[in-house]
Amino acid sequence: QVQLVESGGGSVQAGGSLRLSCEVSGYIASRYSLAWFRQAPGQEREGVAVIFTRDRSTLYADSVKGRCTISQDNAKNTLYLQMDRLKPEDTAMYYCALARSRGGGWSDRKTYAYWGQGTQVTVSS
Repeated sequence: QVQLVESGGGSVQAGGSLRLSCEVSGYIASRYSLAWFRQAPGQEREGVAVIFTRDRSTLYADSVKGRCTISQDNAKNTLYLQMDRLKPEDTAMYYCALARSRGGGWSDRKTYAYWGQGTQVTVSS
């Protein structure tokens, strides 16, 4: 059974940093990409960043570009999101997700077959 378990969320002041982790377990025959999404209350879930398994290339949402870094440690089967210079508008539940194929694009929720339960990030001004 495939499981994704996030950790590392918390409450920080604006300008602070957090590092989110997502541990992936279980057998997955095909792993195309791993991504972070976030969802604020009353808003759609949006893609934050993605890393592609084949070449480790990355893409970011414009709202976090230059402030966030996605990475993965294959030995630990763990995905990370380093978030710096956090802003109040970064407040949301953050989810990691795994895609088995290209699907409809990296920021399309329907591309991802597996999701974690989320970790809350709260940034105060």
